Amino acid sequence: MSSKEKNSVTILTESQLSSRAFKDEAYEFYKELRKSQPLYPLSLGALGKGWLISRYDDAIHLLKNEKLKKNYENVFTAKEKRPALLKNEESLTKHMLNSDPPDHNRLRTLVQKAFTHRMILQLEDKIQHIADSLLDKVQPNKFMNLVDDYSFPLPIIVISEMLGIPLEDRQKFRVWSQAIIDFSDAPERLQENDHLLGEFVEYLESLVRKKRREPAGDLISALIQAESEGTQLSTEELYSMIMLLIVAGHETTVNLITNMTYALMCHGDQFEKLRQQPDLMNSAIEEALRFHSPVELTTIRWTAEPFILHGQEIKRKDVIIISLASANRDEKIFPNADIFDIERKNNRHIAFGHGNHFCFGAQLARLEAKIAISTLLRRCPNIQLKGEKEQMKWKGNFLMRALEELPLSF
Repeated sequence: MSSKEKNSVTILTESQLSSRAFKDEAYEFYKELRKSQPLYPLSLGALGKGWLISRYDDAIHLLKNEKLKKNYENVFTAKEKRPALLKNEESLTKHMLNSDPPDHNRLRTLVQKAFTHRMILQLEDKIQHIADSLLDKVQPNKFMNLVDDYSFPLPIIVISEMLGIPLEDRQKFRVWSQAIIDFSDAPERLQENDHLLGEFVEYLESLVRKKRREPAGDLISALIQAESEGTQLSTEELYSMIMLLIVAGHETTVNLITNMTYALMCHGDQFEKLRQQPDLMNSAIEEALRFHSPVELTTIRWTAEPFILHGQEIKRKDVIIISLASANRDEKIFPNADIFDIERKNNRHIAFGHGNHFCFGAQLARLEAKIAISTLLRRCPNIQLKGEKEQMKWKGNFLMRALEELPLSF
C-alpha cells in the first residue's frame, strides 16, 4: 500500500490486510495509526463491520475485555446468526480459540496437561535430535531454504509425535493449515479452501477411527478418551481440537524460527553479539517475538455489548481485530521500538496474546526456537543470506507474519 493509498483509504478491507503489499509496509502504517487513528475502520465482507486496534494499552485492555466474545453464538441471536461461509466450518471451529468461559476453560484443561513445564522439558533431547538430523541433510550442500528445510519440519515433527500422527502426512498439514489461516471471502478462494478443509475433515475422521481401534499414549488418544466420557468433549470439539493442535502446534513456531533468523541476518551486530554471548539466547527470542511477531493480527472477537473507545461507539456485533505486531512496536511501551535489540530490558511483548487466550504452547515454541537457533548458529557459524534482504518476500496472509522462503548459505 503506497503512502498515497494510505492517506486516501478510509476503510480497510480483508483483501488489503491480507496482501503482500500491506505486509511490506505494515509497520509504517501501524506507526501512523498509533499516532492519529488507533481505532481504524474495517470492512470484513460477510463478517460485517470491524475495527483494527494498534496501540499496546488498548490491546491489553481488549484482550481481557469480557464484552468481547470469541464464539459468535454468544453474541448473535438465532435469527441473526450468519450462514456458514464454508460447508466444513462447523467441523473445525469448535475449539478453544473460538470459545468463551466456561467452555474455554473445559477445553483448555483437556490439553493443558500435555504442555506443562515438566512435559515440555522432557521433549528437549528429542527436539535437539530433530534439529541435528535436519541440518545433517543440508550441511553438505552449504545451502538451504530455512523454511522448507528446517523451520517448517522441526515443529511439525514435534507436534506430530506428541499427537501420534504419521510423519508421512506432515506435508498435507502444510496445505491444510494454509487453508485454515487464509482468511478470505473471495468466492474462488472460499471454494478452494472449502475443498481443502473437506479433505482435512476426512483425514481426521479416518485418523480418529484408527485411534479408537488402536489407542496409544499420545494426545489424540487422550482426547478420544475424553470424548468417550460424553460430558467433556463432543465429536465436533474433538475434530476441532486436533485441528487446532496441528495448526497452532507448528504454524507460529515456523514463523518464530524463520523471522528470528531473518532479523539476525539483517542486523549483523546483533547476530555477532549472539554468537559471542550465547547466554543472550532467551532475551534474543523475546526480542524476535516482539520485533517480527509470528502472529500479526488476532483472530476475530465479536462485540457482545456496546462500549466507547477513543470517542467512538463500538456497537454490538462489531468485529475487533488487534494488531499484535503494532502493539509490540508501540513507542510508548518500547523505547526505540523499531530497533532490534537482543539485550532489550523489560520486554513486555504480547506476541503470544494476553488474558484467557494466552497461547498454551508458548513454552514449547520458545524451547523449539532456542534449540533450533542455537544449533543453527553453532553448526553453521558463517551463515548468511543468499541474496539481498530486500528480495525476501512476506506472504500475503491475514493472520501471520511469515516469509515465503529464507535462502541461506554457509
